[in-house]
Amino acid sequence: MVRPYTITRGRTAPERDDLTLITVLTTLDEPLDARGAPLRPGRLQPEHRLILARCRRPVAVAEVAAGLDLPVSVTKILVGDLISQGLLGARAPISVAWAAGGADRRLLAAVRDGLRRL
Repeated sequence: MVRPYTITRGRTAPERDDLTLITVLTTLDEPLDARGAPLRPGRLQPEHRLILARCRRPVAVAEVAAGLDLPVSVTKILVGDLISQGLLGARAPISVAWAAGGADRRLLAAVRDGLRRL
């Protein structure tokens, strides 16, 4: 077993404070480094590569942590690394994003009514 502080290189808190348990993560198609050159995934730690593999489809931070059997705090640190390197995208779940932007209630009611008729 590898100690969590070894995986995070001694860091105990993520640099980003916007990552929650329900933040949705997705691996980006063509990762580039700061100079715009293709990034070599071989430089990543094994845990980073596992996170990228799990996030090929949208998945929540909590699901990634559970799937890798890592504490959420460690997962958030590793996810923050990948986001800052341009390898991973993060967004709020759609339901939260809609609430913040004011979803069209008429459209939602029409969808609900259509589903009831099925």
